[in-house]
Amino acid sequence: MAELVFVGLGLADDRDLSERSLERLRSCGRIFSEAYTSVLAPGSLDRLGRSVGRRIELLTRTEVESERILLEALGSTDRVGFVVAGDPFAATTHVALRLAAERAGHRWSYLPSASIVSAAPGFLGLQQYRFGRIVSLPFPEPGFAPASPLRSIAQNRSRDLHTLVLLDLRPDERRFMSAAEALARLVEPVASGESPAVPADLAVAVAARVGTESAQGWYGTCAELLGRDFGPPLHCVVVPAPTLHFEEEAALASFRIRRPAPGR
Repeated sequence: MAELVFVGLGLADDRDLSERSLERLRSCGRIFSEAYTSVLAPGSLDRLGRSVGRRIELLTRTEVESERILLEALGSTDRVGFVVAGDPFAATTHVALRLAAERAGHRWSYLPSASIVSAAPGFLGLQQYRFGRIVSLPFPEPGFAPASPLRSIAQNRSRDLHTLVLLDLRPDERRFMSAAEALARLVEPVASGESPAVPADLAVAVAARVGTESAQGWYGTCAELLGRDFGPPLHCVVVPAPTLHFEEEAALASFRIRRPAPGR
């Protein structure tokens, strides 16, 4: 029976890793990672590999979801590491991997780290227990533009809850959905004859590169934010609840888009 060690890498780069996590990874015979749920700064995995004395083997989404490579490694190595950006169990595919290891008779351990799920609300000053269902917004493709994310936003707002909108990324194609692209999707009607999930005059928040030294936030109506350059990825969008606590209002005010003075 072997052990599968799930390690969160945090939001910025390899420097976010705890000493406890480094110690555990140094005891692993093999270490794997993936780059489809989130990414760290370039070079992070290479530097981590040098720090722990093991090459980090990068798996595709298909390889992780098939579970075969990791289960085979557990069959030949006493301890296997699986490191991911953010927190491992914020992604359901990683929970499925944990269950597969259990079914095969292996142990697992968990070393958590910062996740955008908690970091974005904290950065913007929004109360985390007031968030409803998290929404993932995929890149639209021919014949594929699901309306379910937009309807989930509307449902959250009907319950007076905030919505964290996570944006699609395809690192192997160097494609990262920008907040501007996301906002353009959000203001579209869900279906013919329906109102958009997010009216153009509704104030929303954008957070970019949360957890890094270059983190930035913006707060304004969709119309004010559409077309704005939010800088390099990763971005996320928060659609606030219809009513805000006074402290949430004060926190968001610091990110408010400043309109130019008349005549400028």
